[in-house]
Amino acid sequence: MRVRARAAGAIALAGALGLTGGVATAGTASGMTRHNPVRVIAMGLNGPFGLQSLKAPEDQGPQFVVAEADAGQVSMVSGHGRRHVLIDKIAGVSGVASGWGHLFALTGGPNESGTPAMGDFPPSSVVRADSNGQHAKVIADLLKYEMDHNPDGQVQLVDGKPVDALSNPFSMNLSRFGLLVADGGANDVLRVDRKTGDITTFFVPPTVKTSECLKPGAQANPGTIGCDPVPTGIAVRGNSVYVSTLGAESPGAGKVYRLDGRTGRVQHVYEGLTAPTGVAVSPSGTIYVSEVLYGAPAGDGRPPASFDPSSLGRITKISIGRMTHTHVTMPTGLEYPNGHLYASSW
Repeated sequence: MRVRARAAGAIALAGALGLTGGVATAGTASGMTRHNPVRVIAMGLNGPFGLQSLKAPEDQGPQFVVAEADAGQVSMVSGHGRRHVLIDKIAGVSGVASGWGHLFALTGGPNESGTPAMGDFPPSSVVRADSNGQHAKVIADLLKYEMDHNPDGQVQLVDGKPVDALSNPFSMNLSRFGLLVADGGANDVLRVDRKTGDITTFFVPPTVKTSECLKPGAQANPGTIGCDPVPTGIAVRGNSVYVSTLGAESPGAGKVYRLDGRTGRVQHVYEGLTAPTGVAVSPSGTIYVSEVLYGAPAGDGRPPASFDPSSLGRITKISIGRMTHTHVTMPTGLEYPNGHLYASSW
């Protein structure tokens, strides 16, 4: 399945939960915060998806690397609103990671008809550059790995044509457990060697079997029962890796898996989410999830003319088994540095 937010508009990098001031309206329904803790710290981004915080001098404020998918750029953005392009002409870039003196980026996959976006780097690739964005080159071909290994076992081609997006990498995370990539189209999480580019399978979530996902026509792939899980976000805290899955955008079908960082074994599953795309975890173990399409109108047709797309989305906090929520318009990537939560938004 191809993972893309289905609305467009003003773009903001939002510092959320625990910051004062605001631009979004927090709801007052059950489980929603009654005040608005959201503050925009940088605007003018073009289709921001992946987000990576950087270490910076305290007087410079927070700094981030952001994947601007619609601009085809990886940019460094500061909390003071400054923006500097690090990698250009990287079409459909979706994920970013930084560490060990390098900058890593993901290019999104071709669409269901196999047509790639135009740019200097092929689709479904891992790109490695110096930390300043120089000497960028492809080190891993994720589409080739999918075609050769097919970790989820689903039908890939019918009459020589793909029945769904075969590979559409959405996010990445660099930690002591390796460079981990959530490939939403391939329905798996892959481990890529940051030096050699060698790829292995880390985790394959099962298909989702909610009542909606078991209805006829819910799954495009012949022989598959249930909705595609569609991995989207990755976070690492302690010895665990957290993976969010979109659940084919079906309401309540999204999940967050807590996995053993070495083996990929499932330790716990958090359920009942709607289209989660990002996940972050605080040092105390509190989990934050971006639900990009929460509140979307039911059905597959066009929304009514009166529908306000800025009402879509929320960030959910999971603490000691309890969920609370704050409205942020279509949030995607999440980061939790220095006691604050940051989200790329709309």
